[in-house]
Amino acid sequence: MKLTARNYFSRKAAKEYMSVSQFKSFTRCQACAMAEIQGKYEREDTKALLVGSYVDAHFEGTLEKFKQLYPEIFKRDGTLKAEYIQAEAIIKRIERDKLFTQYMSGTKQVIMTGEICGVPVKIKVDSLHPDKIVDLKIVRDFENLYDAEKGSLPWFEFWEYDLQGAVYQEIVRQNTGKTLPFYLAAATKEKTTDIEIVHLNPKSLDFAFDRFKANVELYDAIKKGIIPPERCNKCEWCKETKVLTEPRDSEEYYLL
Repeated sequence: MKLTARNYFSRKAAKEYMSVSQFKSFTRCQACAMAEIQGKYEREDTKALLVGSYVDAHFEGTLEKFKQLYPEIFKRDGTLKAEYIQAEAIIKRIERDKLFTQYMSGTKQVIMTGEICGVPVKIKVDSLHPDKIVDLKIVRDFENLYDAEKGSLPWFEFWEYDLQGAVYQEIVRQNTGKTLPFYLAAATKEKTTDIEIVHLNPKSLDFAFDRFKANVELYDAIKKGIIPPERCNKCEWCKETKVLTEPRDSEEYYLL
């Protein structure tokens, strides 16, 4: 299957190729990830996601199409809702900064495919330069975030952007023959927008890439129906499809 901007996010592409977002979905819940691939479940477009997508669409040059696809971003009088007025402010702040603008000036939305551990993988690079890979991120702020297992983490590690960087770096290497550094061009949704260009350390990318390689074949086998998916019993899909078979003993709750 040849990927294009039109079919990149199609169900057929999701079945044929692993992506970073799909990998993360499998990590959260295998059953829910399979339901998404099969078209049985669709994640809700939250306001937070749409604000980021609004900024993404601007830099892709597809903002007018985005506005047509998501009429809910407008009020009844045709003006933008407050969240998207903020998105416009984020765009203006980004475009005032010369370095940020330079990093976003590469070739936009470059689609590439390759294989990792024999599994077909697809990527879509926000801004590809001859000497670097740049991905645009719109986040709440740049404060550390708490993970129950790992403790306090930098925002880019908490959201697993290091995993994205590692996979993008490998697929770009397969297509160009060059191992390029990976950067995040990030802006915040705070009242006063903050901006950063973050170079992700090669060691952190290597560590994240090892995790991808350790699990990608398992997730691919689940996609192919070779291994049944496990349920997390916590996500929206698992709650929606939960089937009771017997009462639960109250003592079990003390073990959670």
